[in-house]
Amino acid sequence: MLTIIFAIGCKDSPKVKQEVLENTDSTSLSEIDTKINDSLLLEKGKMYAQTTQKVLGKNLMLNIQKNGPLGAVAFCNEKAYPLTDSMAIVHHAKIKRVSDKPRNQNNKASKKELEYIEFFKSKINNNESYEPILTNENGVTNFYSPIVTNTMCLNCHGVPETNIDPKVTQLLIDKYPYDEAIGYKENEVRGIWSIRFKDEQNK
Repeated sequence: MLTIIFAIGCKDSPKVKQEVLENTDSTSLSEIDTKINDSLLLEKGKMYAQTTQKVLGKNLMLNIQKNGPLGAVAFCNEKAYPLTDSMAIVHHAKIKRVSDKPRNQNNKASKKELEYIEFFKSKINNNESYEPILTNENGVTNFYSPIVTNTMCLNCHGVPETNIDPKVTQLLIDKYPYDEAIGYKENEVRGIWSIRFKDEQNK
């Protein structure tokens, strides 16, 4: 299995191809093709994560504007899964958000995903730049990218009574009796995007 870690910087596909070609020197054509293909797969994984996040974020904000943090809990409980699944269908991919401290136990990270979560945690805790991870095996690509908390996240994922309103805490208990996804501070890894898709060249 091939595992590759890429810099986060987002570039258009033509630029990726140009940069790979300009920095290959005596590299063989097969190696050039591999580098270009890996770069394109990285861009595809990032696009899948970003577009899915955009859809989820837009709908989450609409619910918060209408009903505050209570609306956010209701949205995540009822709509986040269907919306994520619909984006997976659009992109012909398997799209998941997984965590070492899941709110919904269906989002519990696998052993390998836990390793990637720890990798991203280490990078952020040490103020190092973090990078998406790309693995490829038998024409199937797996893309992993961190989900990092911001101030708004703490309304539902922060510390009870400090960040989380008591009414929200009670609703979380009612909706998620096995909830582990609390106690976070800003700029912490809450989980990762775990996205799986076929390399078109190997279909």
